[in-house]
Amino acid sequence: MRVLRYILQKEFLQIFRDKSILAMMFVMPTIQLIIIPLAMNFDVKDINIAIVDNDHSSLSQKLVTKVGASGYFRYINAGTSYQKALPYIENGAADMIMEIPAGFERNLVREGIQKIAISVDGINGTKAALGAGYLNSVIADFNKNLQLNIIAITKQPAAQPVIDITFSNWYNPLSEYKYYIVPGVLVLLLTLIGGFISALNIVKEKEAGTIEQINVTPVKKWEFIAGKMVPFWVIGMIVFTLGLIVTWAVYGIFPEGSFGVLYLFAAVYLVALLGFGLLISTYSANQLQAMFIAFFFMMIFMLMSGLFTSVESMPAWAGAIAHLTPITHFIKVVRMIVLKGSDLGDIKTEFFYMILFAVVLNGWAIWNYKKTT
Repeated sequence: MRVLRYILQKEFLQIFRDKSILAMMFVMPTIQLIIIPLAMNFDVKDINIAIVDNDHSSLSQKLVTKVGASGYFRYINAGTSYQKALPYIENGAADMIMEIPAGFERNLVREGIQKIAISVDGINGTKAALGAGYLNSVIADFNKNLQLNIIAITKQPAAQPVIDITFSNWYNPLSEYKYYIVPGVLVLLLTLIGGFISALNIVKEKEAGTIEQINVTPVKKWEFIAGKMVPFWVIGMIVFTLGLIVTWAVYGIFPEGSFGVLYLFAAVYLVALLGFGLLISTYSANQLQAMFIAFFFMMIFMLMSGLFTSVESMPAWAGAIAHLTPITHFIKVVRMIVLKGSDLGDIKTEFFYMILFAVVLNGWAIWNYKKTT
């Protein structure tokens, strides 16, 4: 244990001696956590819509007004025909076109049915799907009110009973995207910082030539790995704390669940993550090689973590790979604790997974580290 204490003392002195590493570990993730969620807002608003009104009736004007008043659309003057409106989509000035045909009001009143044409720019699939959904909802609401007005004017028999659905959003009442993305970005930044820096740790000793001096000492392999891990574990917990402070101060997100459970899971996750980084370092011959290997795995972790795409919507093989990455479970748990207020009983399965990751990755790193001169 005395040898371990000396290694820890050496590592802490080395870390605090290098001011660039401190800035990288503390300042960079703080700034990124402030900026990235603001830029990653997937809420679709201000959809540019070109409306071609060939009817110019009172009902068509009411429909145009209702679309503009919905708050999702921004009206683009498209001219008097579909042919004149189409170039707006081709040059990107409009996201969709709604064409109201001639005889719109007459057919609605006399025949009770009328079709309108909607053309959507499908290059951005997400924006196209959401924009079409918003417009369909606006038209459906307009149609419902129109039917009620026609029944009242013509004194027709009352409509058949229908089910009126009232719903509420739990854990995110206003469906604000920041509550979903900010906890995930916090985990991602902690993963990138911890994974890259730990991956460069042992291999840095190899390049400096000090690894031979360490190997001739009576230090055990587990003491060496532990001595390399503990300083970055402490720094990782500090970075996680700063991240929680930023999420509260900037975005107003305060954990609904227990801080104790949140920090317990974060502590185990950091052990697993740093063990993975040290494992990469034991296999690498130089820092450039370690950086590229870490970058390869970090990209997989990031894209398959459930941060951007739900794991449940992935193909079966991709979902299996996603569940084999620690970050997937940590993002899920942070969202459960911060937004839902889940306790240890709710996350016990993910907690056991994380313990397994920590044991396997660190055991592998200790086994693979060779004490050779």
